[in-house]
Amino acid sequence: MQLSDMTKKIADGNGFIAALDQSGGSTPKALAGYGIEEGAWSDEAGMYGLIHEMRVRIITSKAFTGDKVIGAILFERTMDGQADGKPVPQALIERGVVPFIKIDKGLENEADGVQLMKPMPELETLLARAKGLGVFGTKERSVINLANPAGIAAIVAQQVEVGRQVLAAGLVPMLEPEINIKSPERAEADQILLDELVKALDAMPGTEKVMLKLSLPKTPGLFTPLVNHSRVLRVVALSGGFKRPEACAELAKNPGIIASFSRALLEDLRHQMSDDAFDASLGAAIDEIYTASTRKTA
Repeated sequence: MQLSDMTKKIADGNGFIAALDQSGGSTPKALAGYGIEEGAWSDEAGMYGLIHEMRVRIITSKAFTGDKVIGAILFERTMDGQADGKPVPQALIERGVVPFIKIDKGLENEADGVQLMKPMPELETLLARAKGLGVFGTKERSVINLANPAGIAAIVAQQVEVGRQVLAAGLVPMLEPEINIKSPERAEADQILLDELVKALDAMPGTEKVMLKLSLPKTPGLFTPLVNHSRVLRVVALSGGFKRPEACAELAKNPGIIASFSRALLEDLRHQMSDDAFDASLGAAIDEIYTASTRKTA
């Protein structure tokens, strides 16, 4: 796929984006979900080796193709690794899957009801390396816990600032101001975020487009103005802690939004499975998420 092919696939393709970007803090939990408990590795390198093996098994599964999975978000170490003897981004592209890279370095402590992204002093170097490996875009996450207007405005401002750096490097940013689905002020936060994003998108210079990765709104269809915004290439949704059936049911209520699930995609996979059982389980999850992404309920 050339850049134009990847852009078209992400903008118009039927399917969803797999989130395979668990970082250092979430890797032990991801491995435990996969059936590998702490103690199975002796150091950080061993831990990352095990999570890489899991991701390669997913990426190279016969169930994981560009027919239903249009993109995949990678952790930096995964991007730098190999699958089928090739750099992982190249292996994905050959399967018809558009590669993205997680660029944030974790979250600051909460202030004004939100957690901003930590500084990224080596961002330019990472973006250049990702571009050289054929990566299409980035993903950067911050978190909203309360409906605090000042905090949410700061989140959006930081996301757009980083997004503009990504665009300048020739990549497409996926802005992810996640709203905590357990927030007691979730509905109010949804509305404030919508208003701030529309305002920020309207004010962006130039004509380049960004992507948005958002928590599923409490009110179905609330984010339709973002789906239709001229500066948005695609809106995708995170599962946010919902189990797959509930995540898919909520996703199907939101026209124009496709999935970018992590836990909800991987929750039934176990390292002890035979290859046939693994492929069947992954295929069933892919089918369910694909359906929720492409067939919407009234």
